[in-house]
Amino acid sequence: MRYYSFRILAGFSLFLTTASIGCANDTTVKLAEKIDRGDSAWIMVSTALVLLMVPGLALFYGGMVRRKNVLATMMQSMVALAIVGVYWIAIGYALAFGQPLIETSAGSFLGFRAELVFLAGVQPYDVLPGTGIPVYLHMLYQGMFAIITPALISGAVAERIRFKPYCIFLILWITLVYCPLAHCVWALDWWTGLPDAGTNAVGFLGKMEALDFAGGTVVHIAAGFSGLAAILILRKRIGYPEHAMHPNSMVLTLTGAGLLWFGWFGFNGGSGLASGALATSAFAATQSAAAAAALSWMLVEWWHRGKPTALGLATGLVAGLVAVTPASGFVYPWGGFVIGLISGVVCYVSVSLKPFIKYDDSLDAFGVHGVGGFLGAVLTGVFCVEWDFLSPTVGKPGLLASGGSPRQLGIQLLAAALSAVFAFALSLVLVKLIDTAFGFMADLEEEIEGLDRLEHGETGFDFGYGYEVATIANPAEPRPAIVPPNGFGRFHVVVEGANNGDLIHAWSEMCKPTPEPEPEFKEVYPFVTTVQGNRFQFRGGDKNLLRASLQKLFEKSLKRPLRVKIEA
Repeated sequence: MRYYSFRILAGFSLFLTTASIGCANDTTVKLAEKIDRGDSAWIMVSTALVLLMVPGLALFYGGMVRRKNVLATMMQSMVALAIVGVYWIAIGYALAFGQPLIETSAGSFLGFRAELVFLAGVQPYDVLPGTGIPVYLHMLYQGMFAIITPALISGAVAERIRFKPYCIFLILWITLVYCPLAHCVWALDWWTGLPDAGTNAVGFLGKMEALDFAGGTVVHIAAGFSGLAAILILRKRIGYPEHAMHPNSMVLTLTGAGLLWFGWFGFNGGSGLASGALATSAFAATQSAAAAAALSWMLVEWWHRGKPTALGLATGLVAGLVAVTPASGFVYPWGGFVIGLISGVVCYVSVSLKPFIKYDDSLDAFGVHGVGGFLGAVLTGVFCVEWDFLSPTVGKPGLLASGGSPRQLGIQLLAAALSAVFAFALSLVLVKLIDTAFGFMADLEEEIEGLDRLEHGETGFDFGYGYEVATIANPAEPRPAIVPPNGFGRFHVVVEGANNGDLIHAWSEMCKPTPEPEPEFKEVYPFVTTVQGNRFQFRGGDKNLLRASLQKLFEKSLKRPLRVKIEA
């Protein structure tokens, strides 16, 4: 009897369990039906495109530094994937897109929502209100913006900062600068539970009706002006601007620029959080601006310097992408084209003024992202149009009103200025505190040797130790000019009384950047063309003066008397 009673109870329990699972599955299916598969597919693709921008940025920056710092520079971009990637999932998303935490009548300055911490209170089928995509996907997409933004700052101080303080800076900057700015611009009333949730701005700049489609204020102005703050606090690179610091590989830089351009379609095209007309409009404006800026930069550089450079083309297209970012969803393609043309010229001028102002913006992070981002935010108020598909759930093309207005231009100017001041002031304090506590800058000896080996114990391009120190037996000499510059010809100075290896080693040491080179080296170096053994070929200059300076220079270095003679 007990056996049959047990079977009856077990069967009843199984029925209840099956029924409850069926009800849960039905609920899950109904919730999942709210997810728009097309929109979700496009935002997943956009998320991957923005992620690709990080290695693109690493290549772009890595090619512009000297060979001894290429790996350290690329690491400063790539490490954000790990540090900021973890931080964003843990707490960053909750701070940037949570319910208002610090709120005034003018709007909220910071948010928080406990369920968003590690997304512990969110299910995979929970849809972000006002959209057709899951909350998980929105978190991942916005996380890519958070990852690449502080990586942009590293370009301002490349080749002279240490890795550990930089990692600390990443965490503090995301917490104190990026998350508040992202909340001020992009946070909506997603978590209110109202039928129209996700359509009304709650952040300070959003309530002010500032337009920032994909991150002109949050990303580029914030990164650019934070980079400027770091430049002003930290010292210049050794030898800057007296010594030329040539890029190690334009191949890497051009490849990186191409990947940035490719990934930027997800950066701008996905910011409407839906596929369709709005994404297409942002796509078209992005392409127009990038192409126009690359062209305008190349042409103005060609006119100004006499040659169009690969570095100029790459930097120009990035300047156009930066400038169109806040405007991409609010302008016609021709508006993006005009923004690109203007940004290429303005950013070129800002970068060209750097040697005269003598601030060491290593890879032009401020000149491109700070200036270009500010310019783009302001021009958004000039060329913006108002579409009736701004809400991702509407998706119907059509124009309600066109053209910017003096009021919108004023709002854009104020929003850009507030973002710049906020990011600059907080970064100034952060960099100073970290530099005082941990020492942000590399030592002089470390900078001279290169950060790849000293910070990471590796090299970006390992050609072997012998390659770097061995003398070249028969170096290729340049063909003589038909008319030597300044009327001077070529001549050789032969140094006798020392081994060729000692001479080459001493000369290599002299050529390393130092705070104050020997006065004789300053006299000799500009006229040396090639060195072969103990023979130094010169072009131009006073023969006797250069011979005497070279003799004095090597006698001081080798601490022995030498015989130095001139050969025609």
